[in-house]
Amino acid sequence: VQLVESGGGFVQAGGSLRLTCIGSGFTLNDYAIAWFRQTPGREREVVSCISIFDESTYYRNSVKGRFTISADNAKNTVYLQMNSLKSEDTAVYFCAAESLRNACVGPITTSTYDYWGQGTQVTVSA
Repeated sequence: VQLVESGGGFVQAGGSLRLTCIGSGFTLNDYAIAWFRQTPGREREVVSCISIFDESTYYRNSVKGRFTISADNAKNTVYLQMNSLKSEDTAVYFCAAESLRNACVGPITTSTYDYWGQGTQVTVSA
């Protein structure tokens, strides 16, 4: 299982970015995919996740209404559309994959997921 993130960058507050997580070595239908983020000195926190076989999605409260997670089975790819970005969204964003059922049902922590990408930096200027 391999995951590759892209789409990070520098944006002004109120702007948008779309992160992409391309998976290989597994079928998206059989895995939950989550986006986590981390800032220096803080624990990695879940932002959103999607599970096709569980038919579930999750968003942390602070991103509800601003971020949208979606999946393209044909491309084995998950997207995170981030709108109305705030300075507090600045972090390294990681995508992660897990084959266990209910991996997209709370509580969702880093220990829930076995496979990780390398991360992509998102910087939002105030």
